Amino acid sequence: MAQETVVVTGGAGFIGSHTVEQLLRQGCRVVVVDDFSSGKRANLAAVKDNERLTVIEADVSDGLWGCLASYVQKQGPVQRIIHLAAQTSVVRSVESPLHDLRANYTSTMNIADFARRTGAKRVVFASSAAIYGDVETVPVQEAVPPAPLSPYGLHKLASEQCLRYHAVVHNIPASVFRFFNVYGPRQDPNSPYTGVISIFINRSLQNLPLTIFGDGAQTRDFVYVGDIARMLAKAALSDRLGFSLANLGTGNATSVTQLAKEVVRLCNSTSTISYGPARAGEIKHSLAAIDQARELLDYAPEVALAEGLEHTVNWYRSAQK
Repeated sequence: MAQETVVVTGGAGFIGSHTVEQLLRQGCRVVVVDDFSSGKRANLAAVKDNERLTVIEADVSDGLWGCLASYVQKQGPVQRIIHLAAQTSVVRSVESPLHDLRANYTSTMNIADFARRTGAKRVVFASSAAIYGDVETVPVQEAVPPAPLSPYGLHKLASEQCLRYHAVVHNIPASVFRFFNVYGPRQDPNSPYTGVISIFINRSLQNLPLTIFGDGAQTRDFVYVGDIARMLAKAALSDRLGFSLANLGTGNATSVTQLAKEVVRLCNSTSTISYGPARAGEIKHSLAAIDQARELLDYAPEVALAEGLEHTVNWYRSAQK
């Protein structure tokens, strides 16, 4: 398995950079394709001098053929692709659905077409719990009929179906993971589209007020980025899976108010907590059933929320110095 080439789209991003590090530790050659609209070269600082890493600046919505042509000519074919490049904001997808369509569906079509034409061994895709919509029963099983409440969720669902089609008709194996709320070091707190944990930590370290949109009773399944990266790499390098689909979360629910209070405590902060109007398209409760991932890949989250939050707070403290 060592020395195979794995393309990671969005590899300079938050989840992508952790995944790149995981793959390099496992001996792979890694090609990052990122347009740096949200990804940062600084996220790859720890591995930038690794001779098995190549970084290409390109938008995957325009396809992979042009940007990978030179690499393939020199190094040989791409065996595996982890597709993480995306527009990740539910709010922005509601405001600009056509932009979201191009970023989140057209890009997947391009990935699938490239994999089919080059005979890639596997595509791994970052989907989202947003495809479920506001379900009445939690934890959410993968068999629950999808009912997305935003263009973001809709385009993630369409991307899943695109990859299922390519697996069934064109025999391109694909692993689809529905991420729940991923957090950890390198999540950009200054982006308007970032996760709530990074925003809360950044503001708490500055003793600034925290605003919760909604009543705070909404719950989320917060999963540490290291657990996600480990599973992405494991799936990408597997040859025993055909088409597979699984949730990636922890199976544990935390209310946003509970989260805010824990972050304030860990940061030794004087931040106050207030509440604002709920955001359009956001769901009330989100909790993953993770039996499918456990069965497919022996998945077991290794980092509990308290430990993960401590790691993340420490990283933000260091980053602010």
